[in-house]
Amino acid sequence: MGKNDNDNKQQSVARAVSVESAEREERTGLTHECGVFAAIACGDWPTQIDIAHVICLGLVALQHRGQESAGIATSEGNCSPNFNVHKGMGMISNLFTDANIKNLKGNLGIGHTRYSTSGASEVVNCQPLIYKTAHGPMGVAHNGELVNSDSLRKEVLGRGVGLVTDSDSELIAQSLCRPPVKEDGGEEIPELNGPDWPARIRRFMKLAPLSYSLVIMIKDKIYAVRDVYGNRPLCLGKIVPLNVGNLKVEEAKAEGWVVSSESCGFLSIGARYVREVEPGEIIELTRHGHRTVDVLRGPKSMAFCIFEYVYFARGDSIFERQMVYSMRMQSGRQLAREAPCKADIVSSVPESGTAAAHGYAKESGLEFVEVLCKNRYVGRTFIQPSTRLRQLGVAKKFGALSENLVGKRLVLIDDSIVRGNTIGPIIKLLRDAGASEVHVRVASPPLCYPCNMGINIPTHEELIANKLNPEELAKQVRADSLEYLSVEGLIKAVKHNRQPMDPSKKGYCTACLTGEYPTQLSW
Repeated sequence: MGKNDNDNKQQSVARAVSVESAEREERTGLTHECGVFAAIACGDWPTQIDIAHVICLGLVALQHRGQESAGIATSEGNCSPNFNVHKGMGMISNLFTDANIKNLKGNLGIGHTRYSTSGASEVVNCQPLIYKTAHGPMGVAHNGELVNSDSLRKEVLGRGVGLVTDSDSELIAQSLCRPPVKEDGGEEIPELNGPDWPARIRRFMKLAPLSYSLVIMIKDKIYAVRDVYGNRPLCLGKIVPLNVGNLKVEEAKAEGWVVSSESCGFLSIGARYVREVEPGEIIELTRHGHRTVDVLRGPKSMAFCIFEYVYFARGDSIFERQMVYSMRMQSGRQLAREAPCKADIVSSVPESGTAAAHGYAKESGLEFVEVLCKNRYVGRTFIQPSTRLRQLGVAKKFGALSENLVGKRLVLIDDSIVRGNTIGPIIKLLRDAGASEVHVRVASPPLCYPCNMGINIPTHEELIANKLNPEELAKQVRADSLEYLSVEGLIKAVKHNRQPMDPSKKGYCTACLTGEYPTQLSW
């Protein structure tokens, strides 16, 4: 295959990805941030574990967090002068084949799947970002968005350092390339025995309060880092023998260690969830195991993004030792208490509202019935419809199970309403299929404020909750009623089964709901 053929294939993959990403954004009005993954083998190297394959499967499990680009970098160990890297625009299943995974030889590696929150959607911004330093190669993968990126960029450019990309992640890498400095911010501390990576990471963390979860790879080590607010998720897992059965994770032999934005992919790669990386924690992973090298002190309260629970995370992920799916069910129960409704059946907008709908049904005593059938194979640009068909645009995404609907009073549960441009066509579809009443219940509070910490929420003007109150919105979308879960009710649902590792560090960022951003930040 010639270069032009490769370029054409890459461009077609990128177009396909933009279609899928746009389709999801059109449905929700929200776009995800990114996902990071890392793996390292224990024991003798070269390892028998296919590290690149492990990382690839881990990224597949994180694909919901970003569909624009992806990449993997691996290292063969201390004597390796370079990393093996493959990255580009596209979905993971299109980017990684058996052939290029075989070329990613290594005993440790990091991976990334991306949706751009800062930096354009271009190949140059694909991660992991790899740098050749005076001490060998370094790779960085980042989930989040630096709230003080402008000042950091000025600092880097002020040192005469040119920037290749416009992403925050390059600022992180450039910061890590500098030796640590004394507490007063003055002269650099000499590194007599090679780079002091934990000290360099500490220096960066003091410069940037949030928002980031990072995996950083040098020749034979990986560092997992979470900002002091714990805004973005990051967790640790153990690769265990295939015959481990139901043995407790702490009793099972470690064949390797993994770090991920979410735990949802651990079982599929033969790993077990161990714990979350704590806010401000720096974990070092080597062939001998893992250790906490430092925990930076931060604010008294965490600021974990509450929308990870509501929408972004996969239902089988674990935060604060509770499964996301169970929290979403609890939010449905709480919604039934706050916004009861005289109806015959409960259903959901698939699949995001399904867990909450089951919770609402259990709490209200109403029957859960599927009423919408999702068409998974419709692209956004398969047809340029007439005005009439455009107004029925939701029909290409959903079908109505009319036998379950005719003459029924329906409570329809959705996880969130952002722009409000899809709930109306869904309600029309259900009424056309025979529903006598459609009452909308939203398992999260109204979104009223933008996010500058790694979630692309539409502008203040685009958010429907800033234009219409629930009664006005119900009238516009032809719902018989419409009510949201309260902020207090959402927090109550999140707290219902949580078990934080450190009870003194708990709290959530609700900025997109309340406008109350984490402290020490100005917007």
